[in-house]
Amino acid sequence: MLELAAGFICLTALLTYVNYRFIGLPPTIGVMVTALMFSLLLQGLSFLGYPGLEDRVQQLIGQIDFGDLLMNWMLSFLLFAGALHVNLGDLRSYRWPIGLLATFGVLIATTVIGALAYWIFALFGWHVSPLYCLLFGALISPTDPIAVLGVLRTANASKPLKTTIVGESLFNDGTAVVVFTVLLGIAQLGETPTVGETALLFVHEAVGGVLFGGLIGYAVYLMIKSIEQYQIEVMLTLALVIGGSAMASELHVSGPIAMVVAGLIIGNLGRNLAMNDMTRRYMDGFWELLDDMLNALLFALIGMELLLLPFSWQHLIAASLLAVAILLSRFVTVAPAILLLRRWRKVPHGTIRILTWGGLRGGVSVALALALPTGPERDLLLSITYIVVLLSILLQGLTIGKLVNAVTRAPQAKEPAEH
Repeated sequence: MLELAAGFICLTALLTYVNYRFIGLPPTIGVMVTALMFSLLLQGLSFLGYPGLEDRVQQLIGQIDFGDLLMNWMLSFLLFAGALHVNLGDLRSYRWPIGLLATFGVLIATTVIGALAYWIFALFGWHVSPLYCLLFGALISPTDPIAVLGVLRTANASKPLKTTIVGESLFNDGTAVVVFTVLLGIAQLGETPTVGETALLFVHEAVGGVLFGGLIGYAVYLMIKSIEQYQIEVMLTLALVIGGSAMASELHVSGPIAMVVAGLIIGNLGRNLAMNDMTRRYMDGFWELLDDMLNALLFALIGMELLLLPFSWQHLIAASLLAVAILLSRFVTVAPAILLLRRWRKVPHGTIRILTWGGLRGGVSVALALALPTGPERDLLLSITYIVVLLSILLQGLTIGKLVNAVTRAPQAKEPAEH
């Protein structure tokens, strides 16, 4: 295990350096691109008759349980760190579009993508059951803010846009995991529960996650408030994430949702009422560093997974069609929520376009695909998911900044309330 961790951390550090020194892409996207280039280089050497290095790296990457690593460990840290820096007042101001997109938006996207996936798979002669198509819809629905946030920081994006993108992605990860868990349970049991049973399970996971996250977040806030020692206060937040995630799993409530709620409490109540300036500085530095390091490891791992998954031209074509279908479903979920919001407040120009194109897919989707039961449907959906994620990060992630700048430069005189 030590050799595995050491090897992968060293490789990630090298890829991060290469991107920063020579390529200059946004950090997370750049790490993934350099990892892809490294993977292709290894495959090229293997094709030329030098398979030793590729075999060694495949052995290294193959020992990593990507699904368990991300869903049970990294995701909790990433969501807590993300929520820690979200202003609760801003989140409350845009609660309606965020709430609609993170709940009904996920459910609608799951259904629309599932239906389109069933049709596209049939075009290629792949017999995938409707339930597994819905599972694909659920696992590909969550948006990943990590890659796009670095671009938005340098682009001229408005606060409403940034808040909506971050807020939605923090909560829709948890919602999508709950929906996926419910559908996966149905697939594994082979029985179709009633609507009431399904709704009860969903409420138990989601609402239970909110309540549990609020409870442990407030408890740690009170502990931080009672002392003036930044080392202990930072350690308490670390214990909150590790212990809280383990307890959420035992209680069968949503750990991701719990970590978002706990992060919001510590980042707002804790920051404003319980921490002095020194604690805030060290707390922010610790979690920003941990967030950046975990993101680098995650996106390097996504790039290196290329060495382990089987692909074909049919997979690439089908995934490209599905990427278009996913963008369509994204528009279908975003447009009604934003148009409804227009009735009560002014909406920044180009919001629908930016939210649609800014809905990147990322590591959560790959991790959920890895959680599917072993079988031919899993192999197909995993390959398709991986290609869709790569296309999303590379195409949308590298162009969202240009779209934001182009939209915000549009003449104010021509600016409609929204379109």
